[in-house]
Amino acid sequence: MKRKSKFKLPSKYMLILLTAVCGILVYASFTMNLSGGPLNQVAGYVFIPMQRGINYVGRWISDKTDNLKDLKDVMEENQKLKVQVDELTSELNTIKLEQYELNNLRKLLKLDQKYPSYDKVAANVIGKDAGNWFSLFTIDKGTNDGIQIDMNVIAGSGLVGIVTDVGPNYAKVRSIIDDVSKISGMVRTTSDRCIIHGDLQEMNANQNILLTDLKDSKDKVAVGDPVVTSNISDKYLQGILIGYINTIGVDSNNLTKSGTVTPAVDFERIEEVLVILEKKESGEKE
Repeated sequence: MKRKSKFKLPSKYMLILLTAVCGILVYASFTMNLSGGPLNQVAGYVFIPMQRGINYVGRWISDKTDNLKDLKDVMEENQKLKVQVDELTSELNTIKLEQYELNNLRKLLKLDQKYPSYDKVAANVIGKDAGNWFSLFTIDKGTNDGIQIDMNVIAGSGLVGIVTDVGPNYAKVRSIIDDVSKISGMVRTTSDRCIIHGDLQEMNANQNILLTDLKDSKDKVAVGDPVVTSNISDKYLQGILIGYINTIGVDSNNLTKSGTVTPAVDFERIEEVLVILEKKESGEKE
């Protein structure tokens, strides 16, 4: 025999029903003036706790709404502060970049004043060969700016190299540290001549280039002496600083000396250069 299933009213309908009953009781209490009667007592037992619950929920919702509004205000203020921080950071970076560029221009101006007898044009480095050093690189000035092959290039505190190729708006430079570079040099303190050779292996190992064929007959050349381009070079103008003697020793023939020179230019970082708009026209070929 099948058991009859019990009827079960869904909870949402039960809530609607109770709400309707409460509403009827409240209405009856006010319209029929049943104060003190059973309906009023039922309303007191049913409606008042419900009203308290409704008030509690209302206050909770109001508090949450206020909290959400405060949170929204805080988030908006935070976003404004982030925008201000980004703007200030951008301005600071711009100031730092301008200061950096200003310092570089001051260095170029100082170098320009160091060799006042030569006309020069400033150029930016726009490319370089692979490797750590600026042994071969490209600048953004060319024949349109008066640059020609074999013009000397300077930066930092002295000689960088020489122009080997040129176009209307670019030029290629071979620096003095490149393996094929060879310069007739002179020790400025004694006027003794020598040969300076580029050597990337020595640069990688000790950040120096090579000095050979130094005829120091009076034995006066010492570590730290400056070496400049000599008057007998056919490509390099006289008197441009190459670097400073780092090591020196007597060769096996007991007639000449060899050693190393620390370049005056930082060949790991070259951004701007000056090209001397004058060529060495005569001299002993290097």
